Amino acid sequence: MVTLTGLAYCTYRLVAMDRASQPPTRIHPLESSLETVALFFLKLAYEEEGGSPIRRKDAVMDDYQKDVFGLLVRRGDVKAIQLKMDECLELALDALGGANTPLGKELHKLSSEFGRVETMEALDAPLTALGDYLKDAQ
Repeated sequence: MVTLTGLAYCTYRLVAMDRASQPPTRIHPLESSLETVALFFLKLAYEEEGGSPIRRKDAVMDDYQKDVFGLLVRRGDVKAIQLKMDECLELALDALGGANTPLGKELHKLSSEFGRVETMEALDAPLTALGDYLKDAQ
């Protein structure tokens, strides 16, 4: 007679063997880059001089975390990724006084280049340019 403990152990071993046979889930480099750029946008929008900094785990980042972008990247959904980034851009531009300010103009230009991309492979270069600019602007 098999005890519940023995059955639970067998189930545990089967699940462990199944997981071991599957390739590990890899994080696409775009997931981290998208999350970082979103974080920089939100820092521009919400951080105040002398206030506490916005971190990746803060509630304001819930819709822009790596796992959210990871799902969109795995789906290859370029348009949804662009919409998510546009949401962040709008918040940052509002905080900066619009697209007519010097920083706003450059952000709008770089974001427009990102918005014209049609394939996942082409996202990297404009995303890197946008991220580099935002990092320097911090």
